[in-house]
Amino acid sequence: MSARDRIESGLRRLVAASWAERLGLSFAALVASVLVGGLIVFFSGTAATCQEPAYGVFGLTSCYNPISVYSVLVTGAFGSILSDPFNFNVALTLKETTLLIFTGLSVAVAFRAGLFNIGSQGQLIFGGLASAITVLTAGPLLTGVGGFLLVPLGILAGALGGAFYGAVPGALKAYAGANEVITTIMLNFVAEQVAFFVVSAYFAAPDSQSVETSQIPPAAVLESALFGSGSDFSIVAFVGGLVLVAGLYYLIKYTAFGFDLRTSGLQPEAARFGGVDAKRTIVSSMALSGAFAGIGGAVWVLMVLGRFQTGVPALGFDGITVSILAGNNPLGVVPAALLFGVLKSGSLAVQLSTGVPIQLVGVLRGLIILFVAMPEFFRLLGKRFVTTDREPAVATDGGEQTPTEPPSTGGDAGDSGGER
Repeated sequence: MSARDRIESGLRRLVAASWAERLGLSFAALVASVLVGGLIVFFSGTAATCQEPAYGVFGLTSCYNPISVYSVLVTGAFGSILSDPFNFNVALTLKETTLLIFTGLSVAVAFRAGLFNIGSQGQLIFGGLASAITVLTAGPLLTGVGGFLLVPLGILAGALGGAFYGAVPGALKAYAGANEVITTIMLNFVAEQVAFFVVSAYFAAPDSQSVETSQIPPAAVLESALFGSGSDFSIVAFVGGLVLVAGLYYLIKYTAFGFDLRTSGLQPEAARFGGVDAKRTIVSSMALSGAFAGIGGAVWVLMVLGRFQTGVPALGFDGITVSILAGNNPLGVVPAALLFGVLKSGSLAVQLSTGVPIQLVGVLRGLIILFVAMPEFFRLLGKRFVTTDREPAVATDGGEQTPTEPPSTGGDAGDSGGER
């Protein structure tokens, strides 16, 4: 067997892997990333200068203890969770997880439709801006009942703002043939500049040195019900994210729109032949993708900042990695977002407590993400070049096909597709 045959055989096995096998691969990749990262930490410490070595093995001494680094990473993400499950560290981790659930879903729904939405960041900015302006405007008009209406109104405004900004590149692709990768990247910068102008010109907070709006009404803030004040995390937002995960999974797997979306992503020619309105599916898929990002922006305003401020964190770009880690499967977005949340909050503790340089902490985070993402990346890549007869292909009428030749996509509708 030639090297090419062995590679194709390995890719074919990876494409046909069950969810349990893929989970095992991800766990093995996580372990490997920890081992490689530990070696990097140790040998980096051998070149550093310190008063007393922190770790030594086989006659070599290092200023950094890799075991302590990973121990601080875990405790920094969860704190003393057994004695105090509602501590500040857990709140910080869940806050990051909640925000990334929305942006991960945003990217996943577009990828499942065969669209590469790189504009979740801009859609999140637009949604957050729309949410802040809406609650600031409506707050004085809803005195007394604001607690029941302002939060849903702010979330709805964020969803509509993000949906509009997502539909723009969708329409450009559907009716003008513009590449959505280029347009969504460009619209990220447009969103930043539009938000800067609108806030500074019309909604700037008085006596503020930053470009930000005034504080939103207290009734519009998503307060923490279980964690202490100042945690910037609301369990309501987290549960809402889980509800959206379940809703999107049901939409994709069990509805006619979901079937059109999946088929367009997996077999676009077959979808068009079967009567799927390709242009409408493109626009609606991008609008739905933008709506999820816009909700993330609204939650960032209502839960974290309590106002809109320029310089929005790169949550939309992180959502791309979350979606890839999840295999573009809505159910996989939650553990992928949790992993990201652990790395973000834990890395901060490593930087503050161990003396490890921030650049090295970034390397550890990147290694974990890279190793865990690689199996799924090669699986998605393999689906372009190899075929598997594990399951029959999906027919455009909702039934199954048994063609004499293998289908060209190598995927099935229920799988985590999204590539063209």
